[in-house]
Amino acid sequence: MSTDVKVRERLNDQEIADVLRVVDAATEADRVRPLNEHVMLHLRYGGDPRARSLLLYDADELIGYAHVDPTDEVEGPSGELVVHPAHRRRGHGKELLRAVLGLTGGRLRLWAHGDHPGAGALAASLGMERARSLWQMRRSLFAPLPEAGLPEGVTIRTFVPGQDEEAWLKVNAAAFANHPEQGAWTLDDLLRREREPWFDPEGFFLAFRGDRLAGFHWTKIHGSDEHGHEPLGEVYVVGVDPSQQGTGLGKALTLTGLNHLRSRGLAQAMLYVDESNTWAIRLYESLGFARWDVDVMYAATPPPSAGSSTTEQPPEPRPES
Repeated sequence: MSTDVKVRERLNDQEIADVLRVVDAATEADRVRPLNEHVMLHLRYGGDPRARSLLLYDADELIGYAHVDPTDEVEGPSGELVVHPAHRRRGHGKELLRAVLGLTGGRLRLWAHGDHPGAGALAASLGMERARSLWQMRRSLFAPLPEAGLPEGVTIRTFVPGQDEEAWLKVNAAAFANHPEQGAWTLDDLLRREREPWFDPEGFFLAFRGDRLAGFHWTKIHGSDEHGHEPLGEVYVVGVDPSQQGTGLGKALTLTGLNHLRSRGLAQAMLYVDESNTWAIRLYESLGFARWDVDVMYAATPPPSAGSSTTEQPPEPRPES
């Protein structure tokens, strides 16, 4: 193969355009976008300067792309990759993944969207194992919705940009303290999304007990596009302060957002939930959601170094939506 992998700290405008061309081709072929929201935002706006982009070229044509996020001491580095559909089944995916593993020292958490057999085969070919699954669940918004009865003493209003960021970040961090991505959001992460075309504060609900933020439900609407996807509502993030858990606030907030999405004339709503979060899955199933698709994380850990006195492996190394 006359191919070459280039590693970049920051892409220029032409490289970004070339990556988006590959992403669009893969999305059309696979019916699912190969990169999550976090990576797409990084492409457009930049982000952590420690992140790296790997560009796979065949002569002067970009045929593959991988994004690697910086190493977390506990979770390890994470990545995503895509190969243009016209250049698949030629070993390019394996070449690109080898380059990523070389960059990360063999430790990696790799997301594959849609649970495609090809992704599983690629991961297995380099010794990576299935480590985590993220369900996409959907429900019809034409079906009846229960009443969104709020716990006593709780009121709801919508998010006010420029006013509510600090309080929201505090509750988000507390609600997702054990979530390696969502709980680590910074003000920059929030403001980037506020600049996105889809951002609508009228669909971002905050629940208060007195003057204290107790929980929230941030909805999102995916518009129709050139791939034939109809507008789709999303339960983007629902979070409840740990002191308010068990009060029924999470269910009430979820229903508040679903009623909002239905009022916008949408036919369906979707959400993402970790397969291991059985409590949340039961809640969403009780509200009419069913599993629609699955994203899979494959993990790799390097073997112990030669001469090591222990047989233990290093700690196993995890969007949006």
